[in-house]
Amino acid sequence: MRTAAVQARRQVADARRVAKAADRTRSGAKARGPAARTLAKTMGKAAAIRDKAVGSARSLRDRRADRAVAEGRAGVQDAAHRQRVAALKAPAQKAARKALRRSALRFQARRATAALLGVALGTLGLVTTPLGRKLRWNWLQHPGRRLYRYLLGRARAEREARDEQIREELDADETAAEEQAETERAEGIFGDRIRDRAQRPTKHVPAAPSSQGAHTMSTSHGSGFRFEELAAEMESAAQGYEPDGCMEILSMVEGLPEALASVANIMQILAERSDTEFPLEKEVADGFADIFGALNSATSVAEDLGPLFRKAHEQDIARHEDPRNGHEAEKGWNV
Repeated sequence: MRTAAVQARRQVADARRVAKAADRTRSGAKARGPAARTLAKTMGKAAAIRDKAVGSARSLRDRRADRAVAEGRAGVQDAAHRQRVAALKAPAQKAARKALRRSALRFQARRATAALLGVALGTLGLVTTPLGRKLRWNWLQHPGRRLYRYLLGRARAEREARDEQIREELDADETAAEEQAETERAEGIFGDRIRDRAQRPTKHVPAAPSSQGAHTMSTSHGSGFRFEELAAEMESAAQGYEPDGCMEILSMVEGLPEALASVANIMQILAERSDTEFPLEKEVADGFADIFGALNSATSVAEDLGPLFRKAHEQDIARHEDPRNGHEAEKGWNV
């Protein structure tokens, strides 16, 4: 639509220039003297040079606009690709975390068992250790301690082997997820999922009666989804926002990714419903999908704002989260 509007404006400008050139030609043809004819010829050459310069400027602007659009589309695609990779990796990462926790719990259980056995055998060592020292037999000395170290070493080695196997499986699953995301990106599966599903009737469908259509129109306008009104309310709330303190601002900043993700999900829902339920063209669904990708990019940027806020105001936040001798004592530095 943007390209069509630009083309229409250029056609109007070209038509005006052609009309002015035709007027100059007619006025030059009516002129009698050689000076007038020379002036008309010079103005015609100047107009040709100007038209060439205008065409060159238009081509340059078009190339810049195409590059900007291509870079924006690539950024949206990269953000969607990263989100898809993260979504594909999430189940494997969750399973790996659970497996590592189970491995750690198993190690701690075996460690406790080894400690109990070591204490039991250490009681016997109260008798065998002095005897072993007198006879210079090391195997009689500290049997409980040696048993504990042996069992603990075996448990630690088995845990390291289990954890290494879990990490190798996780790496394999993440590699497979990245390959699947690359395959989907190359084949355009997401675009196909949003794009080529709108069905069109094979024959003419008669319109509803006028009274029914008017009733339907009034009903839809009365109970529709007014996204701009909700956005305007949020804008007015932001303009009148007066936080009680900077910690409230920190809480708001850390909640931004979730809020932007909800707005992005709205665009995804509109994209899917525009393609499957609403009587709209496919280009409209593609537009909602592009907005969804752009908002996902904004969500990834918002996720970095919270850690940046905490790093920039680390000392100020520490005074609130970990005050020295309590909040009342910390107020002594409130300058």
